[in-house]
Amino acid sequence: MWRRRTVIGGALAAAVAHRAGAQGWPDRPIRVIAPYAPGGQSDTVVRLLAPKMAEALGQSLVIENRTGAGGSIGAGVVAQSPPDGYTLLFESFAFLVVPFIVKGLTFDYEKAFAPVGQAVALPYVLVVRRDFPAQDFAGFLAYAKAHPGVSYGTPGVGTVGHLAGALLENRAGIRLEHVPYRGGAESARDLAGGVIDAAIGTANSFGPLIQDGKVRGLALTSGERRGSLSNLPTIAECGFPGYDLTSWNGLFAPSGTPAPVMARLEAAMMAATRDPATQQKLALTGNDAVTEGSAAFAARIQRERAVVKQIVAQTGIRAD
Repeated sequence: MWRRRTVIGGALAAAVAHRAGAQGWPDRPIRVIAPYAPGGQSDTVVRLLAPKMAEALGQSLVIENRTGAGGSIGAGVVAQSPPDGYTLLFESFAFLVVPFIVKGLTFDYEKAFAPVGQAVALPYVLVVRRDFPAQDFAGFLAYAKAHPGVSYGTPGVGTVGHLAGALLENRAGIRLEHVPYRGGAESARDLAGGVIDAAIGTANSFGPLIQDGKVRGLALTSGERRGSLSNLPTIAECGFPGYDLTSWNGLFAPSGTPAPVMARLEAAMMAATRDPATQQKLALTGNDAVTEGSAAFAARIQRERAVVKQIVAQTGIRAD
């Protein structure tokens, strides 16, 4: 009996201490790891969100770029940090892809992190060169079936564009030739120059070219119409229900972070994404602010992880 009371007492004391620590949080600056290069998509978005989040939390956010290995080096730093809310990860869609294409990881992406909230969505679009024979998405499929090996550029291996193309091949029964680039700007340049037949890239990379008539937009890869290219249909609307691949950025904490801390982080994230001035700044970078909470983000991750796993298994995609 004495031993049982001691164990129960110890557990109760630990729980009380856990709650007390959460109640005093945050009492110092919060470190946010951006696992990609300064000036890139993730870095840009988190720095736009940081002022409003800091205002909501009463502490500054210190953004730290820890790059390499598809983001897994920075993610590893957070995975190995105490779950106290003072070290966070600001990630992209690559969060779902890296575990399936990078070997030798020392942590489990699925188990190591708890989703705080999605910050933005960045729509991708299927575009073709100006003189491509097809005028619309249906025409593109018909041409691709009749001419196997239509080339399409993407920002790189394992990106949303690459996975979207692979998924389209699988769903439509066509064969495309993937041409990976180092970024969206390079694929946009070559498409406008007629070097490749098509491309799947971000709306902010191709939107201006579509508006200037230098390339032709056919369809969005997202499940719903978004942003400046909402006049284009989605691939799902064009006969492929459930087709939905959109780039995103979101905030994660180490698994085991106290619920009260997670709740405050979620509220701070939503305060930032719902702020009209911040939304406007994000829109200028081609991003759509997302105002849903952690539950919706967690559901999206679970759904898309299954899709990514299937695509990688079917195509054999591996990191360079």
